[in-house]
Amino acid sequence: MKRLLFAVLFFAILTGIWEWAYRAKIWSPVLLPAPQQVGEYLKTAAEDGTLYHATIITLRRLITGYVIGLVFGVPLGFLTARSRVAHDTIGTLALGLQTLPSVCWVPLALLWFGQTEAAMLFVVVMGTLWSVVIATDNGVRNVPPIYRRAALTMGSKRLHMWFKVIFPAALPFIVSGMKQGWAFAWRSLMAAEIFVSILTGFGLGQLLHYGRELSAMDQVIGIMFVIVVIGLLADKIFFSPVETLLHRRWGTSA
Repeated sequence: MKRLLFAVLFFAILTGIWEWAYRAKIWSPVLLPAPQQVGEYLKTAAEDGTLYHATIITLRRLITGYVIGLVFGVPLGFLTARSRVAHDTIGTLALGLQTLPSVCWVPLALLWFGQTEAAMLFVVVMGTLWSVVIATDNGVRNVPPIYRRAALTMGSKRLHMWFKVIFPAALPFIVSGMKQGWAFAWRSLMAAEIFVSILTGFGLGQLLHYGRELSAMDQVIGIMFVIVVIGLLADKIFFSPVETLLHRRWGTSA
């Protein structure tokens, strides 16, 4: 509760400084509008349904591509951790492609899939996949060898070893990779939505792009605010509780 109050107070102070700077005309109102203007845009967009539909479309694309990335990333991570050949090939490829900026996948997606939902999903999957592969590989390789030896002495076999010993021990690393993959997926999707226009659905990235085209800074800042809030909610509702649970389970919490 104290942390929440501190966060609210902190943002209230920032908003007050923003309002004071706007009234003092430190910068042009065209470049940075007043907080009230941003609030009015968000209220109008929420009332006419624009913000709701754009958020739903973006989250649908994000979650679909993110889940596909997890489905393929975790098994590939186990494969690279188990096989030296896979580690030297797929693992090296994953390490190199992770450093590739998300926006670099957009031209390739457009050439392969055109202005379609498949192009969006491709970019999101590419933003998620490699982080999950690397995190899973690191997690499996960092499992203490004593766990495996203890399991072997108690009669653990191959599948039982992987699903009952190695996977739970590597889970904290995998969750960290999932969290990083979620952040990369967000960035990838925003880049795709800004550059790819699909008539079947306009997401938050398109609203951000149209705000720039119309020089509507209240719309640009409002959509950025919505994106930040969604990211914080995802972390506080899902990732942080799971990480806390795992740290308590393995006795690594402070």
